[in-house]
Amino acid sequence: MGIRLPSVLLTAKQILKMQFVSSRCQSNIPKGHIAVYVGENQRKRFLVPISYLNHPSFVKLLSRAEEEFGFNHPAGGLTIPCKEEAFIDVTSRLVDDA
Repeated sequence: MGIRLPSVLLTAKQILKMQFVSSRCQSNIPKGHIAVYVGENQRKRFLVPISYLNHPSFVKLLSRAEEEFGFNHPAGGLTIPCKEEAFIDVTSRLVDDA
């Protein structure tokens, strides 16, 4: 009997794997964090803790990114297609929950 992981968890694992490979070239990312690019037109780089990948609010953002980009992110890293203000609102609530 095999264990079946929801697609969102597989997505997070694949994102982490891709981010680990790209982070070797970008040594300015602290351990335990990933770089994400946020924005609809202009994209801004944010560093977020890996623990956010398990939070339901952040998972919704990841699902939206997967729908729009799949795993071919134009910025070379994880791209989240939402307004910067919305991203900051979601992540600031994650900090409050910790």
